[in-house]
This record gives sequence, structure tokens and C-alpha cells, in this order.
Amino acid sequence: MNLILLGPPGAGKGTQAVHIAEAFGLLHLSSGDILRRERKARTELGQKAQVYMDRGDLVPDDLILAMMVEHFGQAKEKNGFLLDGFPRTLAQATGLKSRLESAGTRLDHVVSVEVEDAEIIARLTGRLYCPECGRTYHELFSPPRNAGVCDVNGEKLLRRKDDMPEVVRQRLETYHRETKPLIAYYGEQGLLRTVDGIGEIGEVSERIKKACRA
Repeated sequence: MNLILLGPPGAGKGTQAVHIAEAFGLLHLSSGDILRRERKARTELGQKAQVYMDRGDLVPDDLILAMMVEHFGQAKEKNGFLLDGFPRTLAQATGLKSRLESAGTRLDHVVSVEVEDAEIIARLTGRLYCPECGRTYHELFSPPRNAGVCDVNGEKLLRRKDDMPEVVRQRLETYHRETKPLIAYYGEQGLLRTVDGIGEIGEVSERIKKACRA
């Protein structure tokens, strides 16, 4: 089974992708995780991507497509793949379709996790992380015991640049302009499944699994 998870930033795609990939035995390919590793390693791709991501813009299609396709071969050891955070534009989607057809592979489902903008803004602007141990927190949903510092080591918590309020709004504008058209694109192909992204993690996971089994 080959799946794509769609949805706005902060919809919980990353969390759900881990659960769904484990449930179906799929290779989880997260464009965000791969890009962050590239940025941390300061590779050429990572440095180019840094500029776009810090502004809340999308990484250019040719860079992200080449990077993701490079990892598809690993899915042979699994029951398929789950793409998280990719594709994000029509150009990426058509490029992906062409690459998959050339490899004799196809998509089975595209699941769109639906969450309203106001909820997204509340979720993202409240996220914090420890620069030392990497532990994550949320000002509303999972705050540290002492405001502003890590429970583990007392380090001052930081907010990612792309979680700043002005950048979150830019990310949402970019999503609506560039990524939301994929809903119609995959709907026309009969691949789209839509689920409500509000609720406990387990509840949303069950909705996604049910949609994939339909």
C-alpha cells in the first residue's frame, strides 16, 4: 500500500504518519525530517532549503522531488510507503506520478487531514523545544513544569522560527495557495480520502486507517 498524507502545517500529519506507517508496515518518508537532517548537516541542499523554510515558503519542486524519490527504493523492504509532507504542489504531484509510473508503482490512497486555520495557529505558535535535548513542549497542551525551561535539564526553551506567528500565517497562506489544489487533483483520480483532524491522536488514527481500508 502506498499512501500520501495531506493537510495544513500543524494538522498532526507527522504524528499520524508514525502510527499509520507502523499499523500497515509502511516506510515513513517525511520531507520535513529529511530536510531538517540536511539542514543540520549543512549540506548544499540543506543550506538552500534553510532560506525558504525560515520564511515559511516551500522548498523548490526540483530539489524536494529529487530528494524524496531517492528514498523510494527502501520501500521494497516494507509493505509500501507513506509520504508525509510531500507532495506540496501540483508540480511535485505530477512529477511524483511520472516517477511512480516509470517505476511501475502507483498510489493507493491520498488522505487529507482537515483542520481549521484558527486551530492550526493555536497549535503551532504554542510549540517550544529544548535546544539541548530536543524535547518538545506546548504552552497550552503539554507545558513544562516551570514556564520557559526544559523539565530535563533546565535549558531555556525556544520557538522554531517557522512557528513564529507571522511565519505560521505565511505558511498557511502558502498551503492554501500551493498545496490545497492537490485535494481536487487527487479527488479527480479517485484517490482522495478526507478525515477530521480534530480529536485525540488515537481517534484520528482510527479514522485514517478506516479510510485506507475503504
